[in-house]
Amino acid sequence: MITGYLIGESLRPGACFQPRGLRLRKVSRIDASATATAGQPALWTFIEWEADGDDISGLAEAFAAALEPELGWYADFDAGDELVVVFAGKVFRYVRGDAAGRAEAIAYGRSAGTPEHQLDWKE
Repeated sequence: MITGYLIGESLRPGACFQPRGLRLRKVSRIDASATATAGQPALWTFIEWEADGDDISGLAEAFAAALEPELGWYADFDAGDELVVVFAGKVFRYVRGDAAGRAEAIAYGRSAGTPEHQLDWKE
Protein backbone atom coordinates (compact mmCIF):
# COMPACT_ATOMS: atom_id res chain seq x y z
CA MET A 1 0.00 0.00 0.00
CA ILE A 2 1.18 3.49 -0.88
CA THR A 3 0.01 6.35 1.37
CA GLY A 4 0.61 10.05 1.43
CA TYR A 5 -0.86 13.50 1.39
CA LEU A 6 -0.95 16.50 -0.87
CA ILE A 7 -1.54 20.13 -0.01
CA GLY A 8 -4.13 21.28 -2.53
CA GLU A 9 -2.61 24.75 -2.77
CA SER A 10 0.69 23.20 -3.92
CA LEU A 11 -0.75 22.35 -7.35
CA ARG A 12 0.24 24.72 -10.12
CA PRO A 13 -2.57 26.64 -11.83
CA GLY A 14 -4.04 24.57 -14.65
CA ALA A 15 -2.63 21.29 -13.32
CA CYS A 16 -4.73 18.18 -13.64
CA PHE A 17 -3.60 15.55 -11.13
CA GLN A 18 -5.41 12.33 -11.99
CA PRO A 19 -3.28 9.22 -11.34
CA ARG A 20 -5.02 5.87 -11.68
CA GLY A 21 -5.95 3.95 -8.56
CA LEU A 22 -5.68 6.81 -6.09
CA ARG A 23 -8.29 6.80 -3.32
CA LEU A 24 -9.12 9.65 -0.97
CA ARG A 25 -8.79 8.93 2.72
CA LYS A 26 -9.54 12.38 4.10
CA VAL A 27 -9.71 16.04 3.05
CA SER A 28 -9.28 18.73 5.69
CA ARG A 29 -8.58 22.45 5.86
CA ILE A 30 -6.19 23.98 8.35
CA ASP A 31 -5.17 27.48 9.30
CA ALA A 32 -1.47 27.56 8.38
CA SER A 33 -1.05 31.28 8.99
CA ALA A 34 1.36 30.64 11.89
CA THR A 35 3.76 28.65 9.67
CA ALA A 36 3.05 29.91 6.14
CA THR A 37 5.74 32.11 4.66
CA ALA A 38 5.47 35.05 2.28
CA GLY A 39 3.59 34.00 -0.84
CA GLN A 40 1.96 30.96 0.78
CA PRO A 41 -1.78 31.03 1.53
CA ALA A 42 -2.93 31.14 5.15
CA LEU A 43 -5.39 28.25 4.68
CA TRP A 44 -4.23 24.87 3.38
CA THR A 45 -6.23 21.91 2.09
CA PHE A 46 -4.71 18.56 3.14
CA ILE A 47 -5.65 15.67 0.89
CA GLU A 48 -4.76 12.29 2.39
CA TRP A 49 -4.74 9.44 -0.10
CA GLU A 50 -3.81 5.80 -0.62
CA ALA A 51 -3.18 3.54 -3.58
CA ASP A 52 -2.62 -0.14 -4.22
CA GLY A 53 -0.14 -1.28 -6.79
CA ASP A 54 3.49 -0.71 -7.44
CA ASP A 55 3.70 2.12 -9.97
CA ILE A 56 5.68 4.32 -7.63
CA SER A 57 7.53 6.00 -10.48
CA GLY A 58 4.33 6.82 -12.36
CA LEU A 59 2.75 8.31 -9.27
CA ALA A 60 5.87 10.32 -8.46
CA GLU A 61 6.06 11.66 -12.01
CA ALA A 62 2.38 12.67 -11.88
CA PHE A 63 3.12 14.71 -8.74
CA ALA A 64 6.27 16.20 -10.30
CA ALA A 65 4.27 17.37 -13.31
CA ALA A 66 1.46 18.89 -11.23
CA LEU A 67 3.27 20.70 -8.42
CA GLU A 68 3.84 24.45 -8.42
CA PRO A 69 7.57 25.17 -8.76
CA GLU A 70 7.42 28.47 -6.85
CA LEU A 71 8.06 28.44 -3.09
CA GLY A 72 9.43 24.88 -3.04
CA TRP A 73 6.12 23.04 -2.67
CA TYR A 74 6.49 19.26 -2.40
CA ALA A 75 4.50 16.11 -1.80
CA ASP A 76 5.74 13.01 -0.01
CA PHE A 77 4.52 9.47 0.34
CA ASP A 78 5.37 6.09 1.83
CA ALA A 79 5.74 3.05 -0.40
CA GLY A 80 6.61 0.18 1.93
CA ASP A 81 10.13 0.77 3.26
CA GLU A 82 10.72 3.52 0.74
CA LEU A 83 10.03 7.24 1.12
CA VAL A 84 9.32 9.35 -1.95
CA VAL A 85 9.64 13.14 -1.86
CA VAL A 86 8.53 14.99 -4.98
CA PHE A 87 9.13 18.59 -5.98
CA ALA A 88 8.07 20.17 -9.27
CA GLY A 89 10.13 18.30 -11.86
CA LYS A 90 12.26 16.41 -9.31
CA VAL A 91 11.77 13.08 -7.51
CA PHE A 92 13.74 11.65 -4.57
CA ARG A 93 13.36 8.03 -3.48
CA TYR A 94 15.21 6.53 -0.54
CA VAL A 95 14.88 3.73 1.97
CA ARG A 96 13.52 4.78 5.35
CA GLY A 97 16.43 5.65 7.64
CA ASP A 98 18.85 6.53 4.80
CA ALA A 99 20.31 9.76 6.19
CA ALA A 100 22.16 10.58 2.95
CA GLY A 101 19.00 10.15 0.84
CA ARG A 102 17.00 12.35 3.20
CA ALA A 103 19.77 14.97 3.28
CA GLU A 104 19.83 15.10 -0.53
CA ALA A 105 16.07 15.73 -0.68
CA ILE A 106 16.29 18.39 2.05
CA ALA A 107 19.17 20.14 0.29
CA TYR A 108 17.18 20.23 -2.92
CA GLY A 109 14.15 21.59 -1.05
CA ARG A 110 16.24 24.41 0.36
CA SER A 111 17.54 25.25 -3.11
CA ALA A 112 13.97 25.21 -4.48
CA GLY A 113 12.77 27.66 -1.82
CA THR A 114 11.06 25.34 0.66
CA PRO A 115 11.03 27.06 4.06
CA GLU A 116 13.33 25.26 6.49
CA HIS A 117 10.58 24.48 9.00
CA GLN A 118 8.51 22.82 6.23
CA LEU A 119 11.22 20.27 5.35
CA ASP A 120 9.65 17.99 7.94
CA TRP A 121 8.22 14.93 6.23
CA LYS A 122 8.05 12.03 8.64
CA GLU A 123 10.69 9.36 8.49
